[in-house]
Amino acid sequence: MNDIGAHVAFLDRYYGRQRRFYDFSRRFFLFGRNRLLHALDVQPGHRVLEMGCGTARNLRKLAAMQPAAVCYGIDASSEMLLTAADGLRADGLERQVTLKRALAEEVRPGRTFGLERGFDRVFFSYSLSMMPDWRGPLQAALECLAPGGKLAIVDFWDFAGYPGWLARRLHRRLHNHHVHFEPAVLEHLRGLEKSGKAVLQLRSVARRWAYLAELTPT
Repeated sequence: MNDIGAHVAFLDRYYGRQRRFYDFSRRFFLFGRNRLLHALDVQPGHRVLEMGCGTARNLRKLAAMQPAAVCYGIDASSEMLLTAADGLRADGLERQVTLKRALAEEVRPGRTFGLERGFDRVFFSYSLSMMPDWRGPLQAALECLAPGGKLAIVDFWDFAGYPGWLARRLHRRLHNHHVHFEPAVLEHLRGLEKSGKAVLQLRSVARRWAYLAELTPT
């Protein structure tokens, strides 16, 4: 089994149990998700894609916030998508939200969803740090954007606002759950802005527990 196959198998094992209480437990440490949804500024008619949608918690909230938007989500874990589908049915959102099992780096509007144009908004919510190589998913997300679109990311940062011993303990705990903050992600985003290819807005969430990045290609 290759590295990607092994990672997908791990996700299904890990979330096979976690998915049943994921939304309840994650509210205590996945900070900034609602801030991201508001920062997206989704308008009527917009197409929105979440890369690594998990239980579709974010997409369900977004669909309620803007019923005239059309939402899409992909995830590598079939286990998480089972919970996501159940939630959408319970909320009556199957027509507004479309889900697919896919790897983020392989997503294309036409090939994945049969769309003729890209997305007005694409976002990652605490998913980029769980992907084995962030470069492919991030590039795919940018290529999925329609002209005038925006990419947003909320994810773990460096915990610089906390005592050193606590920051080290938090990083170790995340590492044990296959979650990794990569400083190179933010360096890459800053590089896009410096080169004039995009406008970047970067904000801290909860004393650098997480970062919220909004990138608008120029």
